[in-house]
Amino acid sequence: MFQRILVPIDGSDASNLGLEEAIKMAKDQNATLCLLHVVDDLVVTQNLDGTVYVPASYVDEFLAALRKGGKQILAKAQAKVRKRGVKADSVFVETLGRRVSDVIIEQARKWRADLIVLGTHGRRGLTRLVMGSDAEAVVRSTPVPILLVRSPDAPRPRAKQRRKS
Repeated sequence: MFQRILVPIDGSDASNLGLEEAIKMAKDQNATLCLLHVVDDLVVTQNLDGTVYVPASYVDEFLAALRKGGKQILAKAQAKVRKRGVKADSVFVETLGRRVSDVIIEQARKWRADLIVLGTHGRRGLTRLVMGSDAEAVVRSTPVPILLVRSPDAPRPRAKQRRKS
C-alpha cells in the first residue's frame, strides 16, 4: 500500500495521464500526492530536431515565462487533485545544470515517497538519444518503486515477424 506518491508534472499529455493515474491510486489508498514541477534553466526548450537555445537578450524574459508557466501547471494540477478529494503538496524546483531526473530522485528521498508515478512519452531510437529520457534515468536510479504511465500516442514496439523457412 502506498501512502506518499510523488508525481512529476510538466503539463504534457503524458504527464497529465500520470497525474490521473496517481489521483486514482491516491483515492483508492487514501494516499497523499506530492506534485513536482522542475524548471531547468540550462536546457531552455527541446523539440524533435534537438535543443533550441534562446538568444541571451531573451533569457530573462524566457525564464520568467517558464517559471510562471510552471507555477500555473502546479496550480491547475493542485486544483484538479483537490476537486477529486485527494490530499497533495506542491513543490516547484528550479535547477541549473542538473538533470531533471536527479531532481525527481532527490525529491523522492526528501519527501520520503514510497512510489513515483511518471508519465512517459515512450520515445525510442534516435529521438530518445537526441532528447534523452528522464523517465529512463529515474527508473535506473530511483530508490523507490516507479509506475510509468505511457502516453497512448507513444510509439509501440513492433511485433517481431517470424521468418518463413
